Amino acid sequence: MSFDTQENHTQKYKTVELPQGILHYSDRGQGPILIFLHGLLVNGRLWRDVVSVLESEFRCIVPELPLGSHIQPMNPDTDLTPPGVARLVADFITALDLDNVTLVGNDTGGAICQLVISQYPEKISGLVLTNCDAFENFLPLFFRPLQYAARIPGFIFAFAQLMRWSLIRHILFGLLAHRPLGSEEDAAYFTPLIRFAGVRHDLTKAVCGISNRYTIEAASSFANFNKPVLIVWGENDPFFSYRFAERLKQSFPNARLERIAKSRTFVPEDQPEALAQLIISFAVTGSVRS
Repeated sequence: MSFDTQENHTQKYKTVELPQGILHYSDRGQGPILIFLHGLLVNGRLWRDVVSVLESEFRCIVPELPLGSHIQPMNPDTDLTPPGVARLVADFITALDLDNVTLVGNDTGGAICQLVISQYPEKISGLVLTNCDAFENFLPLFFRPLQYAARIPGFIFAFAQLMRWSLIRHILFGLLAHRPLGSEEDAAYFTPLIRFAGVRHDLTKAVCGISNRYTIEAASSFANFNKPVLIVWGENDPFFSYRFAERLKQSFPNARLERIAKSRTFVPEDQPEALAQLIISFAVTGSVRS
């Protein structure tokens, strides 16, 4: 696995200094503001093909969250529990002086979106959720042993060494997407975890801090979020079943639900064009404003 791909990729990124540390992000296009949040063990490249469609009409901002595939660790004392990451996103929005933001989230990033609209709704004008943690399903049952194992000293280091094996990386990715793991994404997603102790430290804190009490608490506030919500759900997902999408739609007062065929958890990988077109349609209705 070459690190050159990751280095070349990050040269296109901007940085902002937050109380939690330096955050890398991409900022492309002009127009209504979309902020894309990824989940554990991936980074902003997850959204590359969605952004390439949308950047001609929208300002697409993609922060590299400290969830295991980032290249610069946060300050050692940074709170990386889900509420802490939600605070980081809110501070990021403030630091960039953004208003009327539509959040777009996938996987763990979708859970963070839910916490942001619950705790910091004032600058959020809309929400797009693809397959993600919600309600009591945070983490999904299949991945919950990882959360407990992360508390064992040295486990995340051992997990990172396991990720040196290409076959293991491709198997893990294949659980979450039909689309095969490309070589650039392979390097971008897994090199930081393997190479940097600070990244492993951040991932350990993030995984150990996960609890479904946060998503359950956030869900209790959804009835008060009157802004437009688009839920786009891949129908082949073994971890986030369609019933969670239906529950989310029922929980928001102004929500629309769309089913996406031939997609697992990583809808931005499996069906980026379809997802982008649905976001455009969502915007045309007036739900995304500059």
